[in-house]
Amino acid sequence: MIQIRSLTKAFKGQRVLDGLSIDVPDGKITVVIGPSGTGKSVLLKHILGLIKPDSGSILIDGADITAMDDLALNGVRKQFGVCFQDAALFDSMSVGENVGFPFVIHTEFDRERIDHEVEALLTEVGLAGIEAKMPSQISGGMRKRVGLARALAMRPRFILFDEPTTGLDPVMSNAISKLIRQVHDRTCATSLVISHDIEGAYSIADNMAMIYRGGIVFEGTPDDFRGADDPLVQQFVNGLVEGPINPINPVNSG
Repeated sequence: MIQIRSLTKAFKGQRVLDGLSIDVPDGKITVVIGPSGTGKSVLLKHILGLIKPDSGSILIDGADITAMDDLALNGVRKQFGVCFQDAALFDSMSVGENVGFPFVIHTEFDRERIDHEVEALLTEVGLAGIEAKMPSQISGGMRKRVGLARALAMRPRFILFDEPTTGLDPVMSNAISKLIRQVHDRTCATSLVISHDIEGAYSIADNMAMIYRGGIVFEGTPDDFRGADDPLVQQFVNGLVEGPINPINPVNSG
């Protein structure tokens, strides 16, 4: 389990995380939703140890990564696969080279073994046979799938998704959400999805949490969110202009 307790972080005097606490249970998909600019991606970067909090703790298997040195932290990071918002593919590498990159860095597999693994991973995300294409030659939805294939390369225990459906049309968004669910059902990896896509969250989540003004304001199942009478939740999930969330400046509203 990932256990986050009283996490606080400020940038240039602006508090982005304000005593945030959340559990990400093993073997489940947890989706964190919330307005833009309220700390979702900052939370993800803390879990990866890319940012150190001002205070609070992040426990992974009971060990606080905020107190780890770089060597220990790198060992923890190897248990994670990450799907970045823009896929973060290397433009100078082919699709096959992008997916195979973790094997080059972290294993002693020969070229034949890497090629075999890459073929299997691309097939798993529905992109068999595109190893030779460059990232610039494929669509945004395909790049997201390639990013997921790369994230799965080392068979991670934890998979983090940063806005996996951003920039996609509704059809492709649904396809990516379905793929996330399929991958989870096969791997049983503990997954954390950062998203503002409510319908996508409903379709994949075992648990959901809403972040607002740097803290978790509501947690529950998708059904709990659908039936919530909390005005913050109602405004966000229904896309209402009127309510406690200021659509112009959600960070300082409420």
